[in-house]
Amino acid sequence: MAPSSGATSPATASQLPAQPLPFKGRLADGDPSELPPSVALSLSSNSIVVFSYREELTHDEYHIPLWVSWIDPVTYFGSPLGDYGVTAFASLSVTDGDRVLGDYTAKVHVSKSYNLYHEPTHQELEEAARAAVRAKIDQKLHNDADRLAQEIAAANISGTIGR
Repeated sequence: MAPSSGATSPATASQLPAQPLPFKGRLADGDPSELPPSVALSLSSNSIVVFSYREELTHDEYHIPLWVSWIDPVTYFGSPLGDYGVTAFASLSVTDGDRVLGDYTAKVHVSKSYNLYHEPTHQELEEAARAAVRAKIDQKLHNDADRLAQEIAAANISGTIGR
């Protein structure tokens, strides 16, 4: 399975241990079981910071025409007959009231060829694409976590002073 290229490969990012963010947030949109690991570890129902997470999947397929496969002898030795692919797109917004603190997006394409003897399942490809796109969002969020924590702390201090 070959994820699309990027600055940080999803495989590398997903090998990092999941770490909570330096702040807590509540989930406004999204399923808690389908979040990037750092967001899932940083949930709190009474936080002023809000997470909104969304994923979209699209499927694509390529098939060598049957008449070509039928007459080509390498077909019977396991030559690819086509491939299945899944593209996962994810977006995460971090907000504090009406103020957007961070907005992160990632896109990953995973594909796998099939032959006469083996065919990947769509579920297998979906799971790989979801894991890779969540790892990319996680990496972007961790790269920006210190800035977010400083902005949240500054907003909490100014909010307390203004009361």
